[in-house]
Amino acid sequence: MSGSLGRAAAALLRWGRGAGGGGLWGPGVRAAGSGAGGGGSAEQLDALVKKDKVVVFLKGTPEQPQCGFSNAVVQILRLHGVRDYAAYNVLDDPELRQDYSNWPTIPQVYLNGEFVGGCDILLQMHQNGDLVEELKKLGIHSALLDEKKDQDSK
Repeated sequence: MSGSLGRAAAALLRWGRGAGGGGLWGPGVRAAGSGAGGGGSAEQLDALVKKDKVVVFLKGTPEQPQCGFSNAVVQILRLHGVRDYAAYNVLDDPELRQDYSNWPTIPQVYLNGEFVGGCDILLQMHQNGDLVEELKKLGIHSALLDEKKDQDSK
């Protein structure tokens, strides 16, 4: 990770740990383990990424990410108020890691069945506002818009 991107990710992670207490994971987050895909054929993976509007393949679960990059993706989604997404733990099912997206690293994020990228791309989209727009296309209202409205009204 480049220097400025690494610092931004670290700041995001520090902010995420300090913000809000208790129930970070709403009822919509579905962490799926080895039974989720029943294997890693291209057809099965295609069905998984198209089943939900937001799909994340990560190391660990949203409740317990097993790497900093996976944690950053989970925190970014949380910041935007995205609660209804499918999360697949590639450590439970190595077949999920197959070269489906031609993206060499985990986590991998899909929006509406389309591959978006990994942690660095999602962080960049978060920083430049593109993620708000992409979520809007999916019918997902970013919580950051409400936060901005609250700040503007003060």
